[in-house]
Amino acid sequence: MEISRRTLVSAFPAAAAVFAGAGPASAGAAAGPGAAAGASPGAHDRLIGNTVAMFAGTAESNARPEVRAKLAAIDAAARSHLTAMDEAGSGELFRGLPLGTSDGNLNSTFRYLWEIALATRVTGGPASDLQGSAAVQQRVLDGLVRVHDTYYGDQSQGYYGNWFHWEIGISSHVSRTLALLADAVAEYDPGLVPLYIASMDAYLRNGKDGDVDLDSRFHTGANLADITTNRMLQGALLGDDARIGKAVADQRTVYATVDPYRPRHGVTDGFYADGSFIQHDSVAYTGSYGTSLLSRVVQTLKVLDGTGHLPDDGLAAVVRTWVADGFAPLIFEGWMMEVVRGRAVSRTTSGYAAVATVVEAVADLSAHTTGADATALRGYVKFLHETSRVAVDPTGFVSPVSIARYADILADASAPPADLNPAARNVAFNAMDRTVHRRPGFAFALARSSDRISKYEYMNGENLMPWFQGDGAHYLYLSGEDQTRVFGVDYYTAVSPYRLAGVTAPAEARRTIPELYGGLWYDNPEHGFTSSSESQNTYVYFPRGTNTFSGGAALGAYGAAGLVQGDDAAWAAHQDGLLPGDFVAYRNARATKSWFMLDEEIVVLAADVGDAAGRAVTTTLDTRIADPSEAVHLTGRLRDGTRWSGTGAAPPAWLRYAAPGRGTAIGYVFLDGPEPAVALGTVTRSRRTVRLTNPDMAVTKQVFSLGVEQAAGAAPVAMAYALVPGASERQLGGYAEGPLSVLANSARLQAVKHSGLRLVAANSFTSGTHRAERLWIDGRASVIWQEADDGTAEIAVSDPTMVRDTVSVTVRGRAREALAADEGVRVRRVPGGTRIDVTTRRAHGRSFTARLR
Repeated sequence: MEISRRTLVSAFPAAAAVFAGAGPASAGAAAGPGAAAGASPGAHDRLIGNTVAMFAGTAESNARPEVRAKLAAIDAAARSHLTAMDEAGSGELFRGLPLGTSDGNLNSTFRYLWEIALATRVTGGPASDLQGSAAVQQRVLDGLVRVHDTYYGDQSQGYYGNWFHWEIGISSHVSRTLALLADAVAEYDPGLVPLYIASMDAYLRNGKDGDVDLDSRFHTGANLADITTNRMLQGALLGDDARIGKAVADQRTVYATVDPYRPRHGVTDGFYADGSFIQHDSVAYTGSYGTSLLSRVVQTLKVLDGTGHLPDDGLAAVVRTWVADGFAPLIFEGWMMEVVRGRAVSRTTSGYAAVATVVEAVADLSAHTTGADATALRGYVKFLHETSRVAVDPTGFVSPVSIARYADILADASAPPADLNPAARNVAFNAMDRTVHRRPGFAFALARSSDRISKYEYMNGENLMPWFQGDGAHYLYLSGEDQTRVFGVDYYTAVSPYRLAGVTAPAEARRTIPELYGGLWYDNPEHGFTSSSESQNTYVYFPRGTNTFSGGAALGAYGAAGLVQGDDAAWAAHQDGLLPGDFVAYRNARATKSWFMLDEEIVVLAADVGDAAGRAVTTTLDTRIADPSEAVHLTGRLRDGTRWSGTGAAPPAWLRYAAPGRGTAIGYVFLDGPEPAVALGTVTRSRRTVRLTNPDMAVTKQVFSLGVEQAAGAAPVAMAYALVPGASERQLGGYAEGPLSVLANSARLQAVKHSGLRLVAANSFTSGTHRAERLWIDGRASVIWQEADDGTAEIAVSDPTMVRDTVSVTVRGRAREALAADEGVRVRRVPGGTRIDVTTRRAHGRSFTARLR
């Protein structure tokens, strides 16, 4: 039957009982575990007023010249939507958005209504006949009624397509619209608020009894922050303190550092002790869902300000830690690194746009902190402004008030520009299988995967060819470059998915999900595959690997990382007969790899590289793209000192890729292994190749590729090489005399020595004892050892498998004693040397260090 506005309220008697009373004294407002006893008088009006000010600005902020472009954009969007409303056809509220079967169109319809309402609440700034227009507000409210009566209120007809639209997207637009027009709604129809909130509760189908369920896999991380922010606003509209208090309490769970061994409510989404951020249970996602979470929780601080609903217990300090340890390492000259953007890497919105969201949040966060923290945050905002190769566009900020605050920070001489990163930094984000290595002039980002962390994320026609993005793909960012020209969507468009930098891939033609199944997912309800099912997540959207070894150690600003490449979960399940016969799964190639990250170079070792199925295999040492008109210079020398003239019989000692127009270069030093194949050609592809909804725009790029090719049926090989960012030809020629040496390169042990740094680093991949010069390593481990001129030495040890209780390393030679050691590290003398025993149980890949003499 058709459910009308009035009959829907009666269908939710418990909700209707609450809605029957208005204001703070309404039924249930002062009771229940979520009630906020400290709510201040007028808290509901304050919360709504804060929300209006955040989105529409204030008279003071809107008078600022820096805010004019934002206000103009708000006004222009509303006028465009009003025109679309005037031109709507049958079954539409806005032209081009037919309703009834498309959840995306329904979501967009509510968004348009919200954006029209926003323009009517702007005060100050350039004059506009939309500001305060009762007639336009009436049109918005009429639209809300019509859409609810016809396309939204009927629960038996709704909830098709993407759950996100029904539980988060639509509720966000509606809640904000009702808040913006709260006074107009009271005159228009006081029953509209309870009507819509009853519907929004009913559509919260992954929750419990129309509320958040902290045990639901859908109510975690950024998604939970979105839902709870909506419910805070709804509570203010209802005058319901209990609803607000419960939403605040629920959202506070996202601030807690995730303990993977004792997860609260079974949730592994959120920030970890090492700065990692995970969403969807296994996706490294700081640069997309993480930015959304950061934005939302800072908005919560702003919305709850002065209401008495925000406990003063250091939440802002927690978020400040996220910024310093979770976000800052992943931002290079204003660009968010690809390794933490999930499927968003295929979108045309750039890494600079992702960082703009961070900039707004950090600017606002600085107003909720004091002293040195506030100064550091303001200084970081200025640092990002000065170092970004594409200027931050404040027009994209959510709030006009934030734009004014951003301008004030840039003009504030008391907070000089300062990075939150030290100049040299190595960050082992082992909880999300990522590593970042930073030095003045460059940053290196590495994407790994395991049975804990997904190889990639595909979803909804986005990131169509992601298969190898978690198999050691690396991104080398050089200072001074506009990263949109060398990475971003055009990198994935122009570069073959089988030849991403750092990847070992079999030679085969894989097909995308739409090509395989004729839709955006594998649809097989009989076997548990629906759009948002756990099976879809596990085997289609973000499959994990089957390998356990993925991780590494960090010693100060130096790092070691290792990976035993494995198949994804779908292949393993298919081989075990756990998936339907028409499900397509792909087998991976094999490789054991290490990355040793030093001052001038990143040394890469690969062993047992090949394919058990006998396919040809390509290992791509590096891939770079450049615009067609750019000059690209390739030079090199053979081992006998003669100039390299192209691929031939003699392996080169080194090669150099230079883009003189950018003033950047990368050197490649070949320490061991087969001769690399060098290719430089021009490629033209459509951006729609990687995402179905991208514009069908052709991208033409020069693609430089450096790799090792293995023929079908060839025996496994090993190789060792170094990436040297910014290297000159003279510098590359100097590697013939050192300082790098390969101590071991097999599937058992990979180790290098840098004589200039007096450093040895090793990854051991099997049980038994492994020898790397003076280091005798017991079983699987990652170890870095460095000696100082004063006779002291430091060691870092980690368990990349995350399953060992202890890891032991014996340093042969003169016995040493501990000057300092992390908790869990025991140093003792043994015959012939010094033994270091590290308790790694439940350390989740953390590095343990000790200083010896």
